[in-house]
Amino acid sequence: MSFKSYVFAATTAAAMTLAGAALAGGMMVEDAYARVSTKMSASGAAFMQIMNHTGVDDRLIDARSDVSERVELHTHQGDANGVMKMVHVEEGFAIPAGETHMLKRGGDHVMFLGLKETLHHGDVVPLTLVFEKAGEVSLDVTVDLERKPAHGHGGMKHGQKSN
Repeated sequence: MSFKSYVFAATTAAAMTLAGAALAGGMMVEDAYARVSTKMSASGAAFMQIMNHTGVDDRLIDARSDVSERVELHTHQGDANGVMKMVHVEEGFAIPAGETHMLKRGGDHVMFLGLKETLHHGDVVPLTLVFEKAGEVSLDVTVDLERKPAHGHGGMKHGQKSN
């Protein structure tokens, strides 16, 4: 790597860190935030944009954090009656080469099950995302309890019918 390339890479990495992005193995994570549904919740969720800046398809296969007893990849699915429910996606989320996958409210997300402590606005949750090919991306996710439902997970309760 030339000195010029090294300086560019270092500057880019520093800028992304300051902007709240995480990058590893060509996978970039931006705009990560976490929520809990109520003050007494035993669960919470994290949302973010994951960009695959590699030339190969990859898959988010796992997530880990010490904030809860379990961390799972979840999505919302409707049944034949139109009732939406959250389900664990054991195979993870495909992230095609050059594309962005949104983890957002009402869709795919990281689920914290069995929270060990209450998450307050402004708290920081350490999270490690595990990709099939790119490996691990570690990031700090800020708890943001002020985002409007249009930005994510709120607005739908378990077992609620979708329109």
